[in-house]
Amino acid sequence: MPGSTKFATVLSRAVVTPLARMLWRPKIIGRRNVPKRGPVILASNHRSFIDSPAITLMAPRKVAFLAKQEYFTGTGFRGAVSRAFFGGIGAIGVERGAGAAAQQALDLGLARLDEGEAFAIYPEGTRSLDGRIYKGRTGVAWLALTSGAPVVPVALTGTQDVQPVGSKLPKLAKVTIEFGKPIDLSSFGEASSGRARRHATDAVMAAIQELSGQEPANTYNNPPATIVERVRRVLQPDDPTAAAVDPD
Repeated sequence: MPGSTKFATVLSRAVVTPLARMLWRPKIIGRRNVPKRGPVILASNHRSFIDSPAITLMAPRKVAFLAKQEYFTGTGFRGAVSRAFFGGIGAIGVERGAGAAAQQALDLGLARLDEGEAFAIYPEGTRSLDGRIYKGRTGVAWLALTSGAPVVPVALTGTQDVQPVGSKLPKLAKVTIEFGKPIDLSSFGEASSGRARRHATDAVMAAIQELSGQEPANTYNNPPATIVERVRRVLQPDDPTAAAVDPD
């Protein structure tokens, strides 16, 4: 890890985390459920742009997550600040998209797990705009079954009030972050099995829904798509790379 990234990581833990705690006074439940070492997947519901910073800053260990590449390619002072902040809180730059881009995202997550790190993912694929919890994409199960890492379900409440969709600046609101008990998905089968991935993902989503109390939507949270993308979804409804992650 480059020295600048190490410095940014230390700075985020020493300055940004205490500041966030002081301003939002988040209620954190179940921190002991997150293993202190070894690979682990934090699978969370998704309500707001600030979900990833909230998880990474409040978790008991460093957590990597995916963020859009644009946060790392800016120029000038603003670009430098963006790179330092997102790099410091564990963000990994990735291009948006399905197919090859989505598989690359999963591979980046798998690489972090193989290195014994914690990795955060949103099985719903994108943010819920109506408050319901949507059906999970099977990328989370692919990662868990391929790496052997346990999955810790995470429920975020109130983050949608801190930074609602369309809002540029965060607001003060009550936030709760709950880490559930780790789930071992190995009993569901191999990562190559679509049935195993589907059932394992459903188990993860059930655990997240139990923590969050959200109403199940019982459908995928699909953003607007082209005709080609709609056809692909029909032909490959259980593609583990489809909307596996949403790099906000």
